[in-house]
Amino acid sequence: MKHGARNQLAGKVIEIQRGMVMGQVKLEVAGGANMASVMTLDSIDDLGIKEGDTVQVLVKAVNVLLAK
Repeated sequence: MKHGARNQLAGKVIEIQRGMVMGQVKLEVAGGANMASVMTLDSIDDLGIKEGDTVQVLVKAVNVLLAK
């Protein structure tokens, strides 16, 4: 599969929270850091993502903002 994301790392799925339409997939990546991805339930099911799976994390963002 071709894609334009240059930032790639491996992650382990540690939790999946399913809502009515969307789900949040929580991941542990290198160094014990945690990340999360919000996806449609259809995408989670189509990819067959389950807790304990190792997945490729592709990060493509033009902005990462923090506020306090």
